[in-house]
Amino acid sequence: MFTGIIEEVGRVVKIEQRGENRRITIESHSASKELRTGDSISVSGVCLTALNIKPDSFSADLAPETWTRTSFSRIREGALVNLELPMKANGRFGGHVVQGHVDGVGKLIALEQISDSENFWLRIEIPSEIERYTVFKGSICIEGISLTVAKLEGQECAVAVIPHTVDMTNLKSLKPGDPLNLEADLIAKYVEKMAQRETGSSKITVERLVREGF
Repeated sequence: MFTGIIEEVGRVVKIEQRGENRRITIESHSASKELRTGDSISVSGVCLTALNIKPDSFSADLAPETWTRTSFSRIREGALVNLELPMKANGRFGGHVVQGHVDGVGKLIALEQISDSENFWLRIEIPSEIERYTVFKGSICIEGISLTVAKLEGQECAVAVIPHTVDMTNLKSLKPGDPLNLEADLIAKYVEKMAQRETGSSKITVERLVREGF
């Protein structure tokens, strides 16, 4: 389990085709020192298995499904990726519950500075399978980063981002149109499933539950 608090920004230094899979090697000066072969690590919001660990790098194998259904489809050698090690049992819970299971891929609309502020608006287009679990002031995981929904208009979602978050993540390297890994709030998905069992309806949504004071 992860919390969406990015610990380090790594750099993809190699992408190799190995049969049907791809192996990516990521330069990491901090996380790699704590990894052991077979450990889990979140790479831009995707839970991967660490292999071939060296003092300043590690590798991970990507199945075709992972490559095509995540933002990894856009990465090239030199790309920046967000890294987070799994939460320790005695650690602080800094963000929200993040599994590293990508629910859908969004699209960056803009990362723009807010007028008369040092902060930024991160505006993204979210697919319908994520929109149904997204509510005002709720949590959303974007590229592995735990963020809070500030605006939601249809399938456009906006979050306010402080300069520290921009500086300490891969957000600064992205451009409009880039795909983004998204993970919806796990609790929202469980709430929806429990509500469906209670009502016998598949049409009830988390947004409706919040609106009706569930």
